[in-house]
Formats: sequence, C-alpha cells, structure tokens
Amino acid sequence: MATPSTPPADHPPSEGRSGADAGADGSPPSSLAPAFSPLYQQIKSLILRSLQAGEWKPGDTIPSELELAARFKVSQGTVRKAIDELANDNLVVRRQGKGTFVATHAEQHIQYRFLRLLPDSGSLKTQGPAERRIIECRRLRAPADVARQLGLRSGDSVLQVRRVLSFSSTPAILEDIWLPGATFKGLTLETLAHDKGPMYALFEAQFGVRMVRAVETLKAVSADAEMAALLAIQPGHPLLSVERLAYTYNDVPMELRRGLYLTESRHYHNELS
Repeated sequence: MATPSTPPADHPPSEGRSGADAGADGSPPSSLAPAFSPLYQQIKSLILRSLQAGEWKPGDTIPSELELAARFKVSQGTVRKAIDELANDNLVVRRQGKGTFVATHAEQHIQYRFLRLLPDSGSLKTQGPAERRIIECRRLRAPADVARQLGLRSGDSVLQVRRVLSFSSTPAILEDIWLPGATFKGLTLETLAHDKGPMYALFEAQFGVRMVRAVETLKAVSADAEMAALLAIQPGHPLLSVERLAYTYNDVPMELRRGLYLTESRHYHNELS
C-alpha cells in the first residue's frame, strides 16, 4: 500500500498553502490552492482503504499503533488519533489489554446502531430482541427511485425484502428493504427466515458487506389497508415513516430501507452533537 505523500510525522502538511508558494512540480502558484487534510485524516483514509479491501475482516485484530506507525512512516500519536476517530465512528473497537478490532454488527452494542425506535419505558435491552416475520423476499428490476438512491441503473436487479418486527408479540415496525441484486446474490427468504442474528451481521458474514453509516428521512403518514392489516391496526392509523439509506465503506449506498413505525408506546430517539 502506498504511504501518504507528506512531510515527516512531526511536521504535518499545512492546512491551506497560500498562493505565494509555488507548486511542488514547479508550476506557477495558484490563489486557489487546495486545502490539505491533517496527517491523521490521511492515515484514517489509508486504514479505511484496507478495511474496504478486506485486509482485515469484521472481528479481526488490526495491527498495533506501533506497527501502523512503522507501516505509514508516521508517529504513533498520529496513528492513535486516526484510530480514535475510527472508534468514534464505530468502525473499530478498542479492548483493554487485547488490542483494536474491526467492529462487527454481531456485537451486542452495535446490533441496534441504526435503530432509533425506543420503548417509552425501559430500553432496547430490557424489551428483548425483536420478533421477525419475513413477509416476502423477491428479485425484480429496480424501480427508478430505488435505482437512483442505490446508485444503480433503472432496471438493474434488486432484492426486495418485506418484514414485520414485533415486541412481545405486538407488531411495531413494517419494513421494506431494497438491496443491490448483484451484491446479495444467493440471499433467499429461507436464509432470512432461519437466521436469528441481526440482519447486518448476516450481510457481513455471508456477503462481506458492512454498513458503516446511514442517512434517514422522517415524516408522518397514515396507514392504508395493506399496512393496517400487517400491523394489526385500523386503516388511517398514524404512523412514523422512516426512510434510511445505508452506506458501506467509501460511501457506497448498499441498502434502502423504508420503515413504518407505531409510536403509541415507543418514540424516535436521536442524540445530536
């Protein structure tokens, strides 16, 4: 892997070189010279590139800070800062006395990373895991709006999964999930129905896909007859509609999820900072 083109570790590149400096190749100075990212951000990008390439799988130990510092020819402190950011992004997990591991959706504290629907009393842990019922799993040509959001061509193959999530045998969420057909070739209704772990953990284990971030859009809607029947409510019942686009490494869109949430005894919770 190529090392970043930077000065020595103790002298990070300038944040925004002025037009008074000539280009490194002798070209005339430019008043629109680009801003240079901090050295630790460059190291973070190189580590992300290795994660994306599969050099370290979910659950694997990554090299120590000292080994990475030698690999990238930077200080250990620079590597530590890069790993700190990766840990804050839930991409790696530090374990005292054991090292740093690639995060996996199979871990308890990450299983519900993107689920923001919480019970009004108690917590996700106290209410127990969701009971899942797969309604259908089918392959079809991508509708134009789905193809656009997943970065596909209209008509490309996609997999559509519809399921109902219940808590204590009471339906709470109706989801339609759209996945690129080529990436998830081999995923079937039987596989989904028999797997008892988190869906994202299944994506990691069987398809090498890890969701690392998501963008959500929320709005209020009312249940039509089909939605009402699946959620055991009356038509016209108010629902919270949550559309989530999840990305894997390098900001590649990998899943479009449209959920309808019942909020009589639950609420949507998000922390802003």
